[in-house]
Amino acid sequence: MPDFSSLLPFGWSDSWSALLPENTLPARVIRHDGATLLIATSDGPLSIRTPARPGLAPTVGDWLAVEEASRSAVAVLPRASLLRRHGAHIGARDQSLAANVDIVLITCGLDRPVKPGRLDRSIALAVDAGATPMIVLTKAASAHPPDLDQLAAQHPGVAIVVTSALEGIGIDALRDALVGSTAVLLGESGAGKSTLTNALLGRDEAYTGDVRGDAKGRHTTTSRQLHVLDGGGVIIDTPGIRAVGLWTDPDAVDEAFSDIGAIAENCRFRDCRHDTEPGCAVRGAIDDGSLSVDRHAAWRRLRREAASAELRASPREQRRRGKTFSRAAKLGQARKRGF
Repeated sequence: MPDFSSLLPFGWSDSWSALLPENTLPARVIRHDGATLLIATSDGPLSIRTPARPGLAPTVGDWLAVEEASRSAVAVLPRASLLRRHGAHIGARDQSLAANVDIVLITCGLDRPVKPGRLDRSIALAVDAGATPMIVLTKAASAHPPDLDQLAAQHPGVAIVVTSALEGIGIDALRDALVGSTAVLLGESGAGKSTLTNALLGRDEAYTGDVRGDAKGRHTTTSRQLHVLDGGGVIIDTPGIRAVGLWTDPDAVDEAFSDIGAIAENCRFRDCRHDTEPGCAVRGAIDDGSLSVDRHAAWRRLRREAASAELRASPREQRRRGKTFSRAAKLGQARKRGF
């Protein structure tokens, strides 16, 4: 039997071995460079051409089945999870961020205000992916100390870790939490993701850059890349994301707000909209203070956004939008011609 023990640090296990087609070799995608993939094989890193086959679209973190003779990827092994987001602009498609992720490290730099809405969206994306969200606050020595009690109340059930890579604050605790897992860093540019990656690795492997005076980053990380942690586990560094667009359904939002779901089970009516219906346990929780108005408003806002994204993704809606665009284009051409 082939020896794939050198892939164990990358997360290889018997469960993946059972999915590997016969007469192929396993490899994990380390980096996606457009036309090429950098993959980890049992013989070391290898650069191969990105597969052009329909339905074969690997992303960082994927496990591939590679043909031994041609050294080309012939299949993507079934994913345990997929972190993806919707583009922030109208008409944008979903973007795969990382595959087979166990933990999503939602990274926020304390050199700028922490945005609860952005955290809510990121948590919903993590839950939709089948991963565990964790809020990581970086740059703890900055001028914006967080109110951890308030942040915990806004995002119940989500672990919060405060770190400072330069001072070594929280790094050991975070590294211990990642042992045996695949983690991905998710956050805006300049949040300190690459600096945190280097601190966890104990070496400068991820490129870092300065932050502008307005605390906005310069997108020094240009591609997603997987790194192996010496203590066990892997971490995927990602470019900064300016806007977090939901690519999920209302059920995933409900799972991310499971505290509200638990309260809603006590509503008098199963189809309660938690608005003005009699016997609404959610409204009762708001009235007695056990559920904050802000938490309820965030849940409703994300549910509407998820429902809208789900509608936009439906084939019927896409056909309707295509016809609308076509009519508008024809009308614009007619006006140019003076008709």
